Parts: sequence; C-alpha cells; structure tokens
Amino acid sequence: MNIEDLRKVHVAIPALVEDLERGRLGRRDFLRTATLLGLSAGTAYFVAGKATGGHAVGPVRAQGEPRKGGVLRIGMSVLDISDPAVYDWSEKANVARQIVEPLARVGSDNITRPHLAERWEANDDVSEWTFHLRRGVRWNNGDEFTADDVIATFERWLDPATGSSNLGRFSGLTITEGGVTRIAPGAIEKIDDHTIRFKLQRSMLAFPESLGDYPALITHRDFVRSGGNLIENPVGTGPFLLESFSVGEGAVLKKRPPSEYWGDEVYLDGIQYLDLGGDPAAQIAGLASDQVDLLYTLDIALLPAVRNMPNVKVYEKVTAIAGFARMRVDQKPFDDKRVRQAIQACIDHQRVLDLAYQGLGVKGEDHPVSPIHPEYSELPALVQDYGKAKSLLAEAGYPNGLDIEINCVADPKWEGNVGQVIAEMVAPAGIRLKVNILPGGTYWDRWTRWPFSVTQWTSRPLGIQVLDLAYRSGVPWNETGYSNPEFDRILDQAEATLDVGERRELVRRLQQMLQEDANTIVPFWTKIFTASTDRVQGYEYHVSREQHLEKVWLS
Repeated sequence: MNIEDLRKVHVAIPALVEDLERGRLGRRDFLRTATLLGLSAGTAYFVAGKATGGHAVGPVRAQGEPRKGGVLRIGMSVLDISDPAVYDWSEKANVARQIVEPLARVGSDNITRPHLAERWEANDDVSEWTFHLRRGVRWNNGDEFTADDVIATFERWLDPATGSSNLGRFSGLTITEGGVTRIAPGAIEKIDDHTIRFKLQRSMLAFPESLGDYPALITHRDFVRSGGNLIENPVGTGPFLLESFSVGEGAVLKKRPPSEYWGDEVYLDGIQYLDLGGDPAAQIAGLASDQVDLLYTLDIALLPAVRNMPNVKVYEKVTAIAGFARMRVDQKPFDDKRVRQAIQACIDHQRVLDLAYQGLGVKGEDHPVSPIHPEYSELPALVQDYGKAKSLLAEAGYPNGLDIEINCVADPKWEGNVGQVIAEMVAPAGIRLKVNILPGGTYWDRWTRWPFSVTQWTSRPLGIQVLDLAYRSGVPWNETGYSNPEFDRILDQAEATLDVGERRELVRRLQQMLQEDANTIVPFWTKIFTASTDRVQGYEYHVSREQHLEKVWLS
C-alpha cells in the first residue's frame, strides 16, 4: 500500500508513517492511531513492519489444530445482564457479549478493529465519522441487522433518563440547553440501511475506540418495545444463544447454528458460567476439582499456590486498572482543596503498592493516565511530607486534625487493603480515617455519591477515554463531582489532536491539573492474573478482562 493509498484512508496517516520511520513515534502508538483513523489492523501491522524494518507480526495465536466441540466452563460472578446500556462491570458484558455485539472491538493487543461495522472513515479533523455496517448479519430472531438498530441503540444511550455511561463516552453527539441534554440536531444521520454518519459537536479521535467499551453493545431496534430485558428476550447477532440465566448462580449459552451466524463458525458447542462465590479459595478449588476450565480473575494472594498446580496455565497482563481513592469535591471537608492535598501529602505510593498489592504493578501519580497509554507523560514523583500535610490542615481550619471515613467494597480484597494502608499513612498527620468495608450491593448502590471511597476502574486503550468518563463536567460516572471548564477545554483539544506528541503534551497538562487538584489518590496501576486448565486453547487474556471466545477451543 503506497502513500497515496494511505492518504485516501485518512489524510493524517502518511505523517504517522513518516514519524514511525524517523523514530518520532513508537510502533504501538502508530498501530493504535492508524487503526482508529480507518486503516485495517492487518494493513497497519504490515506498514509498521515495513517502516521499522521488522516483521509484520500481529497478535500471537494459539498453536495446534483447533478442535470443535465441548462446553467451556468459566468461574465468574454472574451479575444482572438485563440492560447492556447500563452495564457497570465487565462480568456483565462477558456473558452478554456472546449474544449481542459491538460495532468495534478492542483486541488483546489493544488495537481497535471493526466488528458489526465493516469499516469506518473520518473527515480530516475527526469531527465526522461514517460507519459502514456489515451486510448479511441477522439477529437470532431472523431480522436483518441494519442502521435502524444502531440508531435506536444510540438514542437510548444518549437519553439521560436511561442512565447510561455511554452518555459520557459519546457526549460529543449531544448538546445541553437549559440544563437539559439531548442529541444534537443532525448528529446521527442514516445514509442508507447499512451506512450511518455521526457528526460530533467537537472532534474526537477515540470515537471508534469508545464503541469497543464494554457497555457499548448494540441491541435490537425493538429492544425497549419488547420489554428492555436481555435475559427475558435474548435477541442478538452473536454466535451464541442464551439458554438459561440466574443471577448469582450461572448462565448457559449454546452455539448458534453456523448458517445463521455472520462470522466464522465458533469451535465451542457452548459456554457455561458458574458463580463460585466471592471467596478466592473457592474459585481455585473449582479449578483444581475440574468444576471449571477457566477463571475470570485470580486473586494475587493465591498466585504461588496456582503456579504449583499441575495442568494449569497462568495468564498475566500489565494494565491501567487502578483503585481510585477519590474524594467528592462538592462535599465537606473535601470541598477544600487543602484538605485533599493534605491527604495526598501523606501518601507513599510505592509503599501502598507493596502493602496492598504485593508490589505487582506500577506506582501511580494521582491521575488515571497510565504508562500503557500512548498519551502518558511521567510526572515528578510525589513525596510523602507530613509537615506539609499538617500545615495544609491548619490552613484549612483543622489544626487538631480531622475525623473522616472511607468506604471500600469487600471484594476484591485489595481495594479494602488500599483503604487500610491509606488510613495508616494519614494518621501521623492527625487525620483519623475510619475504613468501612461494605458488601458489593451496599457499596455499588451509592458508588458515585460516597464522600470518600475506593473504586476500581478498568483499563481502557486511551487515557483520554478515562479522563472523559471520570472527570468531564456532568457526565454520569464523574464520581468526584469535579467540574473544571479549563480541564474540559483542554480535554476537547486532546480528543481532537491526531499528532501523538501534541496530544501527549495536552494530556500531560491534564495529568498535572488532576494531581494538583488532588481529588483522586491513584496509588498504583495493577498487573492482573487469571488461570485455566491446559485443556483451554486459543484464549487471549484481555487488558480489560473482556472475554472474546469465538476462537477458543478445548483439547
């Protein structure tokens, strides 16, 4: 593919190739940006290999000849999957993803590829995106998949009454007038039954990437009219059919007839999810006793035991997953920045990583942009300083310290450990921090409203995605209550910037703003683990723990 061919895909791609050839851009950053701009993943890998003098190597696939048949049994919490638009956990989407599918998918190599979309293209400033949908795709009720399904799904996402986090992901398609948010006129245009044009109010490079996030699953155009419940009416385009489902117990999925599914025939006859409870030891026992073949996740405390188990494989991944110890800036005493900065000054980030997560990760910097993100810039290390903490507290009117609480969910245990370690670290400054360990139902019912709490945020391919979801003014998942017009303005610029170096500098400013405002303690980014029996072949562990199972088979 020559330069002119690349330019036809998007005008910015030739400059990316030149930057890659001259060493100004890394291979990973080139692959991610070029595929977002519409270059196919296979072509992007080829171009990267040619430009760097290496090989055109994509993600590593399983060795051996795949065998059809068998049921894959997975140990995972089985949560309510009724409405994909409001999913807040990857476990929910892992079941639903086998039935309903996204327009785009982020692979285990962190590269975004078309899925229900066949391809997409963007205008020069990435404020307009045209998506071409796959033809010949049918829902499992026999209906043809068309643009009407996508538009109906987007309309639900962007209705504030739905309560979908996708309202934040795709806020560029909306306007707010008189305190009311709605889809901007002409923002979603049906060109024909298989072509849709999205016209954003601001440029957004990450638009396709956000379509691969776990709540962005496309439902049938009659989803609401048919009851709005995927469990009761599991109509989907995916390779599996839902046979049974019970929250807290399990789910059974059966392979859809190959002639009815648009993609390649899957190898498995079925998938069974088993909820083994919150006790990590029970999950390991399920693996050891041949009750399950694969675990959704593996508690780090059990790593040594699992590594010594016969016929078991351990998977690991460096991620941007983190436990955010966040404070609501609109609630006392955290509405005073000096209080937040005093707490921040007490933290030894490496020590929190060592004590709460056995050192299995990367020290954090009190913002969510991690070293695996292409926009990341390393900031000067934060230093524990009790003198500074006491001085700030005195200035804020707390010369004798203060009494506060932090809420943590009981499972996974390491989040509570983060709260406990922080409590120990703030004590010498006179901050008496009570740690409340709450059951999941209690915690998640109010997770965005707690004054001070620890929330686990999953990994996303781009740092600007997390910034958009968690810190943009007024979006549903803004759990700190942070509202900073200057932050929003720079974030808009970053989302519109195609040059990786320029975008990195803009994001660096956002990192610095969050660190200075001290609304979130991000002590570390995690390395994650899981395990399977050696019968499981073709499984690729995903940075966000997503399960893509079409190519998995059992030996």
